[in-house]
Amino acid sequence: MKKGCFISTIVVIALLTAGLIFYFVNQNRTAKVSTTTVNPEYLDISRKVVATGTIVPRQEINIKPQVSGVIDELFVQAGDTISKGTIIARIQLVPSQVNVNQAQSQVELARLRLQNAERELERQKVIHSQNLDVETAEANFENARTEEARQRQLYEAGVISEQQYNQYKLELELRRNALDNARITSRNNLSQYENQVDIAQQELNSAISNLRLLREGVDQNSRQVANEVSSTVSGMVLDVPLEVGASVIERNNFNEGSTIATIADMENLIFEGKVDEADVGSIDVGMPIKLKIGAIPDVEFDAILEYISPKGVKEEGTVKFEVRAAVTQTDDRFLRAGYSANGDIIIYQRDNVLAIKERDIIYEDAKTLVEVKNGDDFDRVEIQVGISDGLNTEVLAGLDTTALVRVQQENPLVN
Repeated sequence: MKKGCFISTIVVIALLTAGLIFYFVNQNRTAKVSTTTVNPEYLDISRKVVATGTIVPRQEINIKPQVSGVIDELFVQAGDTISKGTIIARIQLVPSQVNVNQAQSQVELARLRLQNAERELERQKVIHSQNLDVETAEANFENARTEEARQRQLYEAGVISEQQYNQYKLELELRRNALDNARITSRNNLSQYENQVDIAQQELNSAISNLRLLREGVDQNSRQVANEVSSTVSGMVLDVPLEVGASVIERNNFNEGSTIATIADMENLIFEGKVDEADVGSIDVGMPIKLKIGAIPDVEFDAILEYISPKGVKEEGTVKFEVRAAVTQTDDRFLRAGYSANGDIIIYQRDNVLAIKERDIIYEDAKTLVEVKNGDDFDRVEIQVGISDGLNTEVLAGLDTTALVRVQQENPLVN
């Protein structure tokens, strides 16, 4: 008896549950049926690809010192506009005593080489003026000339043959050539010793200049002050990362050196951003971009796409491609380097075209339909559509502004 009552109770509960489910499903279906209508309207429709990035100068230069030491004085600060050649800082040199001693030794050695070269030059001048280096050649030539004259008399007297006389004549020519060569060699030797003196003098000047550069930071020849750091370009000082008293390292082949200031031309800015790989195939160089800067929300800036990276970089599981665009500054607002910005790359744009919401279009059997109100009912009407921005779709034919189009999926529960 109890078992039969229990089964009956289970059956009644199941029937009630089924009835409630049927009721709510039916109510939900009824709620999905929308009776709200809208009129097609004229809108501007564009297809955009969004790139996220920053505003940066096209050229940004790091100014580095030529010598190592400690910053003694700074003459600029961030925000200053300067010209090429403007002195930025002065460096107090802290030379190594080892380097100074080596430089002093090089000076002394170069001075000794110069003295030796000058003494040798004076000796060669004496030898050249007294013809000591051609004395032997002159004596040989005089002997050969005397012998040739004696042999010529014997030949004319018929004592010796012409062949014998020609041997003495040839010997005279050889001795004359030897004398000429000796004289040329004498002049060349004198010029060579003069050149050696010049080279020794240059070596001494270079050694003295190097020593002075280590001690004072001044180049003896050019009078250029190496411990004064000057700007290599004109522009605005973006950053002065070091302060007075900070140590700096000179730039060389083995070290990039310390950056004393960063300078850029703030009149020539670019937008650097990244585009998702799904969109990069839709964009081309030369397309216009509308830039929206977070710090200046009420102004849009124009830009022209000028670079698309041929290689993507994987970030957070997706591949992104770098893009760059030249910024056109038509507004009086000052754009700062590093501003975050979003760039809308406009793929296509149609202004003032008849359009309806994308949600209100029904795609069925390769047809594009909308439901248009006709009295108390709705008729399905086939339309021809154009471009779409994902929210609004252009209507090419089938509707006008008087049509009442049913809003599809008005209930927010419907997906």
